[in-house]
Amino acid sequence: MGRPGLNRRQLLAGLGGLTVAGSLGFAALGTGADALASGADTRVRYWNLFSGGDGANMIAMLDAFRKEHPDIAVKDSTLQWGNPFYTKLAMAAAGNRAPELGVMHLGRVAGFSPGRLLDPWDENLLATYGVRKEDYNQALWNRGVIDGKLYALPLDVHVQLCFYRKDVLKKADLLGDDGRMIEVGSTGEWFDVLKKAKKVQKKGLQTIGLWTNDQNFQWWFFVAFYTQLGGTWFDDDNTEVRFDADKATQVLEFLRQHVTDGYVIPGAPTGEQFINGAPFTWEGNWSVPVFSGAKLEYGATPLPPVFGKQATHAESHAFVLPHQAGRGGATNEGAHQLAAYVVQHALQWAAGGHIPAYTPTLSTAAYKELTPQNEYVSAMDHQANEPKVWFAGSTGVLAQDLGPMVVSSTMGSAKPASVAERMKKELGKLLASKNPMDGHTAAQGGAVA
Repeated sequence: MGRPGLNRRQLLAGLGGLTVAGSLGFAALGTGADALASGADTRVRYWNLFSGGDGANMIAMLDAFRKEHPDIAVKDSTLQWGNPFYTKLAMAAAGNRAPELGVMHLGRVAGFSPGRLLDPWDENLLATYGVRKEDYNQALWNRGVIDGKLYALPLDVHVQLCFYRKDVLKKADLLGDDGRMIEVGSTGEWFDVLKKAKKVQKKGLQTIGLWTNDQNFQWWFFVAFYTQLGGTWFDDDNTEVRFDADKATQVLEFLRQHVTDGYVIPGAPTGEQFINGAPFTWEGNWSVPVFSGAKLEYGATPLPPVFGKQATHAESHAFVLPHQAGRGGATNEGAHQLAAYVVQHALQWAAGGHIPAYTPTLSTAAYKELTPQNEYVSAMDHQANEPKVWFAGSTGVLAQDLGPMVVSSTMGSAKPASVAERMKKELGKLLASKNPMDGHTAAQGGAVA
């Protein structure tokens, strides 16, 4: 992109408010610790942020790759999730100590100084290993494109879902002939559903888990319903705020009503309440293994289209190529081959609840048999994403700044209309602020695909 590189000292200064303490250490939790001694022809170092069930699924896919490709030694390392991961990855790229392959949330790519801290993918090389643009939802693929180059190869789509207890909804006559929750198309219909479910639910439980005091979940829910209303954020050049305070107020009032009407117990553990019999909970698809492991009779659908248009909040894990001054040759080809392999063999990944980004997987008989994954796979086609600006993305500045505002409205410490105006004002400040990674505003960052 024609910009000078960053050295380690400049990057540390630029990171400013990001969490740096403790980020320099990481645990190599993968199964490739003996990669250097394996005798393989090529070594690929791979950094990720997957722990728990996701970590186990990723290791299983890596082990399968190792078995099929003994000539490539994969050294995988799992780092702490969130800003510590991004800080270390940025410092490694700036200091020319980056791994051959990494993972990022797709929403963070625009802010990671593509062309300086990230190297672009070779689409022809990916095609050689079986992955093409045509194999993807085009909107998802284009989210990884910056200035005409692909900087992120999506692995999945992970979405916010409406989980429901089939045993409770059956008592309330809220299941259709297909055994799934009846369709909802307005806020009135949704609150009617909650009212009916509340009448038959167990005493002492909330009707729906809404993560009312969690800034990330409240922000994700806001993004979904604001998108349903057709709300926009900025103009195409990222020079002017186009945030609609009236539409934002509608969303904030909708979220708040769950509390005022008594369907939510603020602070109650959402997952535990659902397992114990609460009719609904809104959670990320990563809760699928938890609820399935609890042997519940449940379903999961995208967040209800209460404002008429289907849209549910979505993020994606994506493979990236952290900048290396001498990137190329066998190690670079190995990184492309490994990423392409995992993308194409993501049925294991789908077991964790994520929707595979590689669309041929979605048409396989094995995927179609996965429940409740087969119920919410349509979310791929109506994603509600944060704007494509440097301060957006998972755990990004946008969520950190606006999330607490949404919480204040939902919890009742501030009025929805005043919060909407505060959100609009804050968006103006963020639009004028500079990315600590490269000193550019959103308008100057070349973040338009």
